[in-house]
Amino acid sequence: MVMLVSHDSMNHAKHSCARVSNRSRLQFFGAALLALSGIAGPVSRSAVAGEDRLNVAATTGQVGDLLRNIGGDRVSVTTLMGPGVDPHLYKASEQDVIALIDSDAIFYQGLHLEGKLGEVLEQLGQRRPVTAVGDGIPPDRLTTPEDFEGNPDPHVWFDPRLWAFCADAAATALATIDPDGASSHAERAERYKQQLDEVHAWATTALGAIPDQQRVLVTAHDAFGYFGLAYDIEVVGLQGISTSTEAGIRDVQRIADLLVERQVPTIFVETSVPRRTIEAVQVAARDRGWEVSIGEPLYSDALGDSDTPEGTYLGMFHYNVETIVAGLKGTTA
Repeated sequence: MVMLVSHDSMNHAKHSCARVSNRSRLQFFGAALLALSGIAGPVSRSAVAGEDRLNVAATTGQVGDLLRNIGGDRVSVTTLMGPGVDPHLYKASEQDVIALIDSDAIFYQGLHLEGKLGEVLEQLGQRRPVTAVGDGIPPDRLTTPEDFEGNPDPHVWFDPRLWAFCADAAATALATIDPDGASSHAERAERYKQQLDEVHAWATTALGAIPDQQRVLVTAHDAFGYFGLAYDIEVVGLQGISTSTEAGIRDVQRIADLLVERQVPTIFVETSVPRRTIEAVQVAARDRGWEVSIGEPLYSDALGDSDTPEGTYLGMFHYNVETIVAGLKGTTA
C-alpha cells in the first residue's frame, strides 16, 4: 500500500525533526551542566597512574601558565580563556564544558574573577579536584575595593609577590593529585618563585625612574591596584574592578582634570577591554588644552598570543612594565 503525504505534512515533519535535533543538543548540554553542578552522577576521571601526563584544565591564561611552570612535563594544560578574553564577562561554551568534564583536575583564579563560573567550579569540586589558586594568598594581603561588593580585588598577578602564594597553592594541589611528582612540583615551584622575586626587583628599579609628578597610571578599568601598591604608582581606572561596570561622564571629566594637573603624558588601553572609553578621556583632556597620548595596549585580564613572550606571565609582566615606564616618561616603548 502506498501512502500519500501532503507537502504541508512533509514540512511539518522536517520542522519536527529540527526541533528534536535542537532539543537533543540542548539536552546534551544541559546534562553536561548538571554533571558540573554535582546534580548528575559522578563524572568519570582517568587515573593518574599509568598516564604520561596529568590532564588539567585552567580558566585563565595566567593560571594555565602557572601550571605549566610548576607541573612541567607531568601535566597537559588546557586553558579555557585565550588572549583578549575578559574573565569578568566570560560565559562557558559547550566545548569548555567538555574540556572541564574530560580533565583530571581543574584550577582557577578564584576571588570572584571568573564570576558565575566560579560557583559552578566550586560545585564541581564534589566530583574531581578543583583548586582556586587565589585562596592561597593570606587575606591580610588582599584589598577590598568599595565598588566590588565587599569582595577582594582579584587581580593579584600584578604583584609577583602575591602570585608566589598562588604558585605554592598550585604546587600543593598538584602534589596531592600526583604524589609521585610531589618533589618535582615543589622544586619547580621554588625555582619559579625565584624568578618572581627577580622580576619584582627589576620592576622596582625600572618603575622608580618615572618622575614623581607623572606616577599616575590611567587605564580602562581598575585592574592595576596591586601593581600600584607594589611600585608606588597612583592607579586610576575609568571603570571599576569589574568591566561589567560602566564609566560615566563625571568619571571622564574627573580623570581629564587629573591628567592636566599632573601633566601625565600617556594613558593606556587594555587588550581585553574596548578602547572607546579611554579615547573619551583623551578628547576631554584635549578640550582642556593638554594633549595626552594613548600608549601601547597593556595586558590586564588576559595574556598575549601563545607564540609570543607576552603569552607567558613573566613575558606579560616585562612588557607591561616597559610599556608603562616608556609611556609615563614620555618616551618610546
